[in-house]
Amino acid sequence: MAALISEFTEADFLQHVNALKKRLPSRQFSIVIQRPFVVIGDEAQSVVEAHARDTVKWAVDRLKQDFFTKDPKEILDIWLFKDAASYEKNASSLFGEKPTTPYGYYSSANKALVMNIGTGGGTLVHELVHPFMEANFAACPPWFNEGLGSLYEQCGEVNGHIHGFVNWRLPGLQRAIKAGVVPTFKELTAMSSSAFYGDSRGTNYGQARYLCHYLQEKGLLIKFYQEFVAHQKDDPTGYKTLQNVLGERDMVSFKTKWEQYVLNLKQGYSVTVID
Repeated sequence: MAALISEFTEADFLQHVNALKKRLPSRQFSIVIQRPFVVIGDEAQSVVEAHARDTVKWAVDRLKQDFFTKDPKEILDIWLFKDAASYEKNASSLFGEKPTTPYGYYSSANKALVMNIGTGGGTLVHELVHPFMEANFAACPPWFNEGLGSLYEQCGEVNGHIHGFVNWRLPGLQRAIKAGVVPTFKELTAMSSSAFYGDSRGTNYGQARYLCHYLQEKGLLIKFYQEFVAHQKDDPTGYKTLQNVLGERDMVSFKTKWEQYVLNLKQGYSVTVID
């Protein structure tokens, strides 16, 4: 999938960096331009450069290879705070809001990805999906936006492509399956943002992630994304597209098959991952 060249020039990025320098909380911060983002961190320049190269560039190149043709419409900042104390303090001072997650988040309003990079790079890769989805598939429902993002919380490279591995969301989903509380796929795909994010148990996230994992393992994930984007006006939830791509007419029967697939999964990795 060919990616479009960024609309922003080198001068645009330099102007953006100059404005950023006036906002830095202290002199301890380093700035790295990593198109289409600017990465800012409160660690040594070499460390921030490594995050920009090994996580941001690595993930962006592979996400654009398989899914996204358009860069975000604005230059976005990626704030990488070295630990929990720095993350909470600086997120509050820079954006006037206390983080609701210990790991990190994407704020479209603040044009920023805000991370506690001390917890690893998995959340950063997850959150990178969201601005690209915003630019390429603005009508994407929450289940697929978060399903694809959370798929890459634990990821690596397989055959030159980004690949999501089994992660910490598996045990909770397996418990929900055994308890019989996992929604139907028709219910999941039709969920509003409030319904999807209102699930305190995390079942919706887990179900969406491992549906994407199933599609990935069957070689259908990229096809599903392309078909969903192409037919979004006629199928805004993606449910019909999901049926067509899976080749499944009876989604109740498929859910039983998918649940057995999930119950058979085990945590453990054989490929280097970004965590």
